[in-house]
Amino acid sequence: MLQHLYIKNYALIESLDIDFHEGFSVITGETGAGKSIILGALGLLLGERADTKAMKPGTTKCIIEATYDISTLKLKDFFEENELEYDAKECIVRRELYDTGKTRAFINDTPVAVSILKTLRTHLVDIHSQHQNLLLNNKDFQLQVLDVVAGNRETLETYTSVYREYQYISRKIADFEDTLQTEKNNNEFRVFQLKQIDEAKLNATEQEELEEESNILNNTGEIKEALFKADQLLSNEEKGILDQLNNCSSLLESLVTLFPKISPLSERISTCSIELDDIQNDISQHLYHLNYDPERQNYVNERLDLINNLEDKFHKETIQDLLDYAETLRAEIETYSDSDETLRKMNAEKEALLTKASALANTLSESRHKVVSKVEKNVIERLSAMGMPNIRFEIKCDTEKQLTPNGIDNIKFLFSANKDMPLQEMSNIASGGEIARVMLALKVILSAGTPMQTLIFDEIDTGVSGRIAEKMAMTMKDISDNGHQVISITHLPQIAAKGEFHYLVYKDDTAQATLTHIKLLQPEERIKEIAHMLSGTNITEAAINNARALLNI
Repeated sequence: MLQHLYIKNYALIESLDIDFHEGFSVITGETGAGKSIILGALGLLLGERADTKAMKPGTTKCIIEATYDISTLKLKDFFEENELEYDAKECIVRRELYDTGKTRAFINDTPVAVSILKTLRTHLVDIHSQHQNLLLNNKDFQLQVLDVVAGNRETLETYTSVYREYQYISRKIADFEDTLQTEKNNNEFRVFQLKQIDEAKLNATEQEELEEESNILNNTGEIKEALFKADQLLSNEEKGILDQLNNCSSLLESLVTLFPKISPLSERISTCSIELDDIQNDISQHLYHLNYDPERQNYVNERLDLINNLEDKFHKETIQDLLDYAETLRAEIETYSDSDETLRKMNAEKEALLTKASALANTLSESRHKVVSKVEKNVIERLSAMGMPNIRFEIKCDTEKQLTPNGIDNIKFLFSANKDMPLQEMSNIASGGEIARVMLALKVILSAGTPMQTLIFDEIDTGVSGRIAEKMAMTMKDISDNGHQVISITHLPQIAAKGEFHYLVYKDDTAQATLTHIKLLQPEERIKEIAHMLSGTNITEAAINNARALLNI
């Protein structure tokens, strides 16, 4: 239920702060006073497209905020799914529009996407304007009426989920079959590529090792010559560094007893001698074992050529990249080698989903057919009470062979307001006033089977007047008696008089601007407003008395 509405800097509204109440409320005001502006602000608040042209000229920021009583709506799951703070009693929705075109939306002070506002709107409010009358010939809306009466919400949700899975697997199979032949041909090429990589028997680390060995084999002579010279410099008996270092060590060692301070230097010389001796031995070993092997050189070079050719061929930089690619090829080969089995499994899944969806569709269809007569009777009773005594209303419900998003039922609402007119679809024969009354009758049916929310009727009374308008008002009152908050924007005094609360939208012209305001009328103000609606600018005593009569005062 809408409890409070705050609007700042929207269209002709500088600042509006108003409370709303349970039950049946009406909003009146002269044409152009701003009734549609308030409705537009509510639409913007709940997710409609924002436009900076809607902002009050000369301002930089527009704010629309509403407080809703959600204690009867069971919205805990919605709040948890969207990670929003949940208050079981109250929900505050706010939208901000800036002159830059930027908008921000909040639910309980948490920023949210506009799409979440649109989802929340379906739970909070149903705004019915004249263009919504087009829904009468919308098959989805017609089925919705039957589903609400039949209590099909959970079954329909399950069916919709299964149907979507069925559609998904059907598209997946079609795509798989389209690509299957191409992929089978590609598989032959994959096998050829994988064979080339596998036959190479690659090792992830061998390229670096082979390149190092190739460098040694290609420069064996130069390396041996340098090692020989280094060995001679260290080990030559006459001029070798080791022989001279050993002589130096002996001299220093002989001085230790005579000159103790030389002992550390003697030890260091001795350590160097030992280290150089080890180095000389290692050099000798390398020199001894290093031999030029032309066969090994040919093998290494051929191996490196093979690796480099594979890397170039498959556009890879390393052996590991080649090995990874081979695994990818292996997986793809396996996938399409088993394509017949894959397709069999997918078709089995499709058939299982089709069976399940068909069973649910049949359940929906049976339940819909069971309530057809009930809905027909209800609509006829409602319309008869709203001044259509010769009304005929039938629901034609045919069964389709193919599944649709709503099941297997093809619905048509057929209508005739006069005895001599055959039943036809409403768009062909119904007048504006008749359509409005049919739509209102259906709204009563829908409201009885949906959670309590706010229903706003925007001049649904177009095309009717007098006694019929009063009947329509009583119908809206019936909806509010079912627990819904009903707000009717009307230009008819007969409807305005039936509201439990009466709000007036009016303009205030100042030297600087024209501003729109709204206020809750007190009893005497209400008499005056309804009299004004009856007689125009010059309120007569007869109009006052008529207004009192309408209000039962």
